[in-house]
Amino acid sequence: MTTLLLILLLIAEAACALIVDYLLMLTIAACFAARTTALARVQGQRRFLILVPAHNEEQLLPSTLENLRALDYPKDRYAVHVVADNCSDATAQVARDGGAVVHERFDDTLVGKGYALQWLLQRLWDAGEPHDAIVIMDADSILSANFLAVMNARLARGQQAIQAYYAVRDPEQSWSASLRSVALAALHYLRPQGRMVLGGSTGLKGNGMVFAADVARQHPWPASLTEDIEYHMALILSGQRVAFAPDAVVWAEMPSTLAASRSQNARWEAGRVEMVRRYVPQLLRESLRRRSFMLFDAAVEQLIPPFSLVGAAAVACLIAAALLQSALAIGVAAALVLGIAIYVFAGLLLARMPLRVYQALLYAPFFIIWKVYVYIRVLVGAERRGWVRTARNDP
Repeated sequence: MTTLLLILLLIAEAACALIVDYLLMLTIAACFAARTTALARVQGQRRFLILVPAHNEEQLLPSTLENLRALDYPKDRYAVHVVADNCSDATAQVARDGGAVVHERFDDTLVGKGYALQWLLQRLWDAGEPHDAIVIMDADSILSANFLAVMNARLARGQQAIQAYYAVRDPEQSWSASLRSVALAALHYLRPQGRMVLGGSTGLKGNGMVFAADVARQHPWPASLTEDIEYHMALILSGQRVAFAPDAVVWAEMPSTLAASRSQNARWEAGRVEMVRRYVPQLLRESLRRRSFMLFDAAVEQLIPPFSLVGAAAVACLIAAALLQSALAIGVAAALVLGIAIYVFAGLLLARMPLRVYQALLYAPFFIIWKVYVYIRVLVGAERRGWVRTARNDP
């Protein structure tokens, strides 16, 4: 019986090792990425439309619009369009007062950010609104002052779909926000940097995305639980790579408590499961047919479990190995835990996170247990899968 358990443990460790090795490969590649700015002298300044879907965001929207008015870019070369989507508060009036062009939408059937963006884009195209590129950002977010200048330079270099570094707006607000910062430093900074070096597509994160006008027209925006992932799939299957712009940052408000963020996490994980089912087989087939590393890497990325599960599995393997008193299994499990630690700390260092964020790692075990709980609820269908506005820390 002990032998059988040891064999099963080693198989589990081998599976974890494949995942950790992949993450370490991206880590090493990211460490070799040149930390340079994309700003350079370019011919012309492109006109941007900044699209902001907003549902009952009267509290946070004023600071967002104030930030957008202060961007370091000619004011006549960008316009802010807010779609006040099924709002029951003063979002529309707040947006007008903040200088945005406001589009009010009321639809009780087609509910959610994806439908709001579809509607707004079609409305702008029908009106013939002049633009060279669009920016999609959330109503609770702010952009770095250089955002449009960086994107202008990258578009001039031929990049047609670009993802900014998506970070937490106030990482020191609570231990929950700090741990989210730790996770995003790896997921939103390290991994995209590594993929850029290796020739992959960095993916879309749903906030701080930029698309050339032609790309946006050719690929209609989808409406699903994870429309950003679905849109990325459509782009790469058409041969369009998404570039990463670490020197342009979008900071978003995050829930300060686990209870407030549960619906958001459940929605993301439910959407991920659906994307794996729908797209991974196609990505693998096309990667072989086209001999495309970009498509193969995108398939692998979708198959990687949430990092909390990987960490929990590695620790569980270490405990099981200790109970079975197997030196081999203990060594492998310890190497897995070490690899995960390297990945986490490399993300923190590359993203230049403040030292106080590191302290939140003390709460990581509780956060991992909570994430595993949420993921299990998603898998058994115990979580609501439709769009629900995430409770935030409104002032």
